[in-house]
Amino acid sequence: MFNEFKERLMSEQSTQKHSFQAEVAQLLHLVTHSLYSNPEIFLRELISNASDACDKLRFEGINHPEYYENDPELHVRVSLDKDNKTITISDNGIGLTEQEAIDNLGTIAKSGTKDFMSRLSGDQKADAQLIGQFGVGFYSGFIVAEKITVESRHAAADPTDGVRWISTGTGDFEVEQISKASRGTDIILHLRDNALEYLESYKVKQIINKYSDHISLPIEMQKEVWQQEEAAEGEEAKAGQMVKTDEWEAINSASALWTRNKNEITDEQYIEFYKNLSHDFEAPLAWAHNRVEGSTEYTQLLYVPSKAPHNIFTREAKAGIKLYVKRVFIMDEADNLIPNYLRFVQGVVDSADLPLNVSRELLQESRDVKTIREGNTRRILTMLDSLAQSEDEIDQEKFKQFYAEFGSVIKEGLGEDFGNRERILKLLRFSTSTNDEIATSLADYKARMKEGQKAIYYVTADSLSAAKNSPQLELFKKKGIEVLLMADRVDEWAMEFVNEFDGIPMQNVAKGAVDLGDLQDAEEKKALEAAAEQFKPIVEKLSDSLKAKTKEVRVTTRLVDSPACLVTGEGELSPQLIRMLKQAGQAVPESKPILEINPEHPLVKKLEGSSQFDDLANVIFDQAVIAEGGLPDDPAEYVKRINNLLLK
Repeated sequence: MFNEFKERLMSEQSTQKHSFQAEVAQLLHLVTHSLYSNPEIFLRELISNASDACDKLRFEGINHPEYYENDPELHVRVSLDKDNKTITISDNGIGLTEQEAIDNLGTIAKSGTKDFMSRLSGDQKADAQLIGQFGVGFYSGFIVAEKITVESRHAAADPTDGVRWISTGTGDFEVEQISKASRGTDIILHLRDNALEYLESYKVKQIINKYSDHISLPIEMQKEVWQQEEAAEGEEAKAGQMVKTDEWEAINSASALWTRNKNEITDEQYIEFYKNLSHDFEAPLAWAHNRVEGSTEYTQLLYVPSKAPHNIFTREAKAGIKLYVKRVFIMDEADNLIPNYLRFVQGVVDSADLPLNVSRELLQESRDVKTIREGNTRRILTMLDSLAQSEDEIDQEKFKQFYAEFGSVIKEGLGEDFGNRERILKLLRFSTSTNDEIATSLADYKARMKEGQKAIYYVTADSLSAAKNSPQLELFKKKGIEVLLMADRVDEWAMEFVNEFDGIPMQNVAKGAVDLGDLQDAEEKKALEAAAEQFKPIVEKLSDSLKAKTKEVRVTTRLVDSPACLVTGEGELSPQLIRMLKQAGQAVPESKPILEINPEHPLVKKLEGSSQFDDLANVIFDQAVIAEGGLPDDPAEYVKRINNLLLK
């Protein structure tokens, strides 16, 4: 009795209470109020986590075979206890230390938590998909459980160094040290009264077969046999019942999906594998499954998601490729297997040639990895091109959705992947000065070019409305010449690497002097020369007044309604790119724009003989800055000049 009291006292002393991260508490409240539109998804999430733990042990076991102890056969087991109303998901994988239990089960995804909570909208479907993006599937257990107990021991720890984590999904959780003879993790769900249907073995088997059949290790449940009660002589036969035995049986196919013949795999199985792999609740837009043979042998199963992850444009963004070697899990986020501009792709690569002890450093130097990376890139671009070129309405909608989510990302490839630049260019879509929809390809534009047009014209800006209303477009609109509108932040940088498409030069209308070639008649050119001569004194005076701000002042015919615009010299950085680089903390060489003036505009004509020439000149320049999305260097001074002009 004294020993029992002593053990209880030690347990109480070793139990530590911790508060959940504030955002976790909010999340748990949402989860318990049916955030997931499909409650049975909890089983898929927890089995997926258990499978990952076994994969990690396979990897760690390469250098530490002692981690296997006397239990080398990895598995996941699901146990049902109707008397205690519990479901237990057990694995004999890598396990958790006490600190890992505190860190991994008390916070959301380590980073981005506040961003996650700010994105929750109250729409069940949209919010459930967000949970998948942020990798917080463990908390789905609270959909069906009023309490969760986690008992775990890391494979490197002694049996006395286990940990027990307990929470009711409210504001805090408890952690205590326990003895656990076997390595791995047991997650015990104490079910709510409205979730007791998940204690029925047929129901659980049905869910596992639906969502987790492809898991590459056995998911086991206790084998059941029919037991018929014997009736006494003369009595009616008594009802029988299913009785659990001590034998465990696998209820999934336990073969890695990517190793199977693709002709034997249904679309539903591919989709469920993707959801399990990515923790995404939405089906992917497309996928490619191939076994590649040659100097390097590998299998690739690559998916294009339907939604961009929350961190797609942050430094935290990693490629979602899992690397296996001969079916042994090696690492998550193997970003060497995919170029950075395709980082949204999810999937699996299983190599037959890489060593089992391959590291991230070795991946950077491996010729086999370079071959796999190039093969993955070709496959993805081919898959996207097939969607883009398809005449099927469903495929067209899929490509439209892909471009809305990832169009900005794939443009990065123009500066990163010179070998595939033409293929990337063919995938790009733009709004134009004559078509607001983001639907025009460069091939479409080329087919619509006016007779005598020598270049593909485009303009970049900070927003679509700024591009559409850019003063640089005025002459093109007057002439009926279509101009591509580029308003993504990446456009200005990406187009620095593009000189032509399909043999046609690409021309930024805001760079250099406007030259429409055969589209501009001789009379217009003569008129420009005459205006330049007539306004020479004003141009010289403007140049002197604005010498601190401009590289050059000149007369132009590109303007119709605006008094002036800013133009970048050939080979120089545009104002938009300079602003982007400065915002990113980059050193930028000093560069002054060219100011082009419209000699027909009343404001420009008013310069001649004006007593307020300097004020008017500076206002014209600052308005040109504003028109292309910038701000005057001295906004207060600009306002002061405007007020002076209005008063006088």
